[in-house]
Amino acid sequence: MTNIIRGLMGKRWMAMSALVLGGTTLSSCSVSLPTRPIAEQKKAVELYKWWGDDMKGAPAVKIVLDEQKAHIYRGGAEAGWTMLATGKPGHPTPTGSFTVMEKIQDKKSNTYGYIADKDGNVVNGDAMAGVTPVPAGCRYVAAPMPFWMRLTSYGVGMHAGEIPDPGLPASHGCIRLPVEMAQKLFEVVDVGTSVTISGTAPQS
Repeated sequence: MTNIIRGLMGKRWMAMSALVLGGTTLSSCSVSLPTRPIAEQKKAVELYKWWGDDMKGAPAVKIVLDEQKAHIYRGGAEAGWTMLATGKPGHPTPTGSFTVMEKIQDKKSNTYGYIADKDGNVVNGDAMAGVTPVPAGCRYVAAPMPFWMRLTSYGVGMHAGEIPDPGLPASHGCIRLPVEMAQKLFEVVDVGTSVTISGTAPQS
């Protein structure tokens, strides 16, 4: 794990493991009640595989909603794959052809977050800034979403996040990736990298 990940796993990171999309525009990623840091998620199933470090050529990402899986290519050859979690019913992830619009290593949501008590315990893991009431003695905390790769102007993108039930959607529209794979993809893709999203997400 790099120093970047260690830096992210401070007290705030330990307070929640479900990450959400954010930025200067409205976000579309969900927050769920956190239970542990995402870097410590146990792999009940194999979540990703990468063999592309020695491969050359332009990267590309193909997301298949039916599989809740992404295939990553370098120079037209598959370089790895990863499970992911896209938008749940009522908050669909858009389909079509996109490009990576921006990359931000350490970003926080301006829309979603969580409410913690004075001891840092999460009392509401799905809060909206300026909308969800904050009880006395508690505070609203904007949700972190490391390795952010924006795909739309209205707040859909790829980033590190919890995959609570591999194969099923879990977000408000963004694409959550296992933290290690999010870091690798962040290193591989460039602004302008092609990302296609196809299929229909399962009903969770």
